[in-house]
Amino acid sequence: MTDQERATRPRPRLPAALALLLPALTSALLLVLIPALPAQAHDRLESSAPADGAVLDIAPTSVVLTFSAPPIGLGAKVVVTGPDGAVVSSGDPRVVDRTVTEDLAGDLPAGQYRVEWRVTSSDGHPVSGELTYTASAPAPSTSPPSSSSTNAAPATASPASPSSSPAVDDDVPAGAASSSGPQGWVLAGVAVLALALAAGVGTALRRRR
Repeated sequence: MTDQERATRPRPRLPAALALLLPALTSALLLVLIPALPAQAHDRLESSAPADGAVLDIAPTSVVLTFSAPPIGLGAKVVVTGPDGAVVSSGDPRVVDRTVTEDLAGDLPAGQYRVEWRVTSSDGHPVSGELTYTASAPAPSTSPPSSSSTNAAPATASPASPSSSPAVDDDVPAGAASSSGPQGWVLAGVAVLALALAAGVGTALRRRR
C-alpha cells in the first residue's frame, strides 16, 4: 500500500453512543475525585484515651485525643458529658503537639460518658467527632474534709481522778492531819479527860493543905 493510499484511507471513528457518554463519564469522575482530595489533607483522630467504647474500672479525670498532625490551638473544644447529663469538662483543652487534653472536674460517677470534640486542622479546616466510654466505678473523691472534722476541738486530757485517800501536806503537823478523822476526835476526848482529871487532882491537893 502506497503512502497516497494510506492518506486517503478513512480513519475509524468512535461509536456514536460512546462519543455521547464520554463527556458525562468525565464529569462524574471529576465530581468524585475533587471533593476527596481536600478531605485527605485534613487531620484525623488517630487514638484517644479512653478509647472509643472502652469500659474502665474507674472514671478517668482527663480525656486525651491524639491526631495525625498537630492541630491549630485556636477553636479547639472538647465537651465531656457524664451519665447524669452534666458537663464535667473543665475549661479550654490544652493543645500540645499532636495531642489535645481536656481535664475533668466535679463528680465523676460510674456510667457512660460522651465526648464531643472539635479542632482546627493544620490545613485550616475544622474537623469534629464524638466518642463514648463507660466507667464501672466513680473516680476517687478529692473534696476537702468536712468542716465538722476540721473545726473539732482538740482532745484534752481528762483531769486525773482524785485519790481515794487525801494527800497529806508535809507542812501540816501530824496532829492536825490526824484530828480531821475519827481517830482525832478520840484523841481530843482523851486529852480533855486528862486535863479535867489533872484539874481535879490539883483542887483536891489544895484543899488538903
